[in-house]
Amino acid sequence: MRVTLKPGMDWHRRNFLAEVLIPSLFTKRSGERAVPRFPKIGPGEFCITWIGHASFLIQTHDRNILVDPNWAKWLKVIKRLKQPGIELHHLPDIDLVLVTHAHFDHLDRRTLRRIASDQPIVVPVGVGTLVHDLGFNIVHELDYWQAVPLEALKISLTPCHHWGARFLADLHRGFGGFVIEANGRSIFHCGDSAYFPGFKEIGERHEIEIALLPIGAYDPPSGREVHMNPEEAVQAFLELRAKKLVPMHYGTFRLGYEPLDEPLTRLLARAREAGIHDDVLVMTEGQPVVL
Repeated sequence: MRVTLKPGMDWHRRNFLAEVLIPSLFTKRSGERAVPRFPKIGPGEFCITWIGHASFLIQTHDRNILVDPNWAKWLKVIKRLKQPGIELHHLPDIDLVLVTHAHFDHLDRRTLRRIASDQPIVVPVGVGTLVHDLGFNIVHELDYWQAVPLEALKISLTPCHHWGARFLADLHRGFGGFVIEANGRSIFHCGDSAYFPGFKEIGERHEIEIALLPIGAYDPPSGREVHMNPEEAVQAFLELRAKKLVPMHYGTFRLGYEPLDEPLTRLLARAREAGIHDDVLVMTEGQPVVL
């Protein structure tokens, strides 16, 4: 489902430049980037490392996958306020790259060029032209519910409620989330999405074990409903029928008016109310977790 580009009714009553962008310029970047200690991963295990924002390193015992990799310090005029959890040159050899859509906070061409080393990349329909020239050996473009087998992995594209244009003139670009299946287990990376009824269908079509769900940027300067808020993320998790919720898309870039620490506070409060507090895995950038 594509969201409308029409701004919300009261978008002009606040000043994003004065309230968010300018103060961010004078905010020191936080976070530490230590040399990662990647644990040994056994067959049937996943190792997940949050890089920051929507960027993840997902490892099986024999494959290393990057999702929405972005090491940029700036999104044009928006400053990165937390360092990536790992230096890019400390990554293991990457076997596969997934990009959920073309927005600058998810598709950073400079990062992708540094990562590309003749491996495949999977993107939604219409996004391939942005990555063909970066050094990947093949570009797989998927439409909703399509899947591509890549040796021991199966990658499927799922719908979301967002939009995919990088600029105003490229509304044809697709957008979505990915289900990563390996060794009878699955991880769902939602990409960007407002809440929509489609989460229930995703949970019916795929047996989701670990759900990486966005919880920030729900108060955008445009006033549009383009990202889930934390309470909606809990609802999406329940409808997906997943077993573990990993929050993402918060704490790195101020893309909305909400304070950087508000999304996680609200998520944990709602999770306690819903009785799923123990199912929430709050990750620290750069620290691998084996599941």
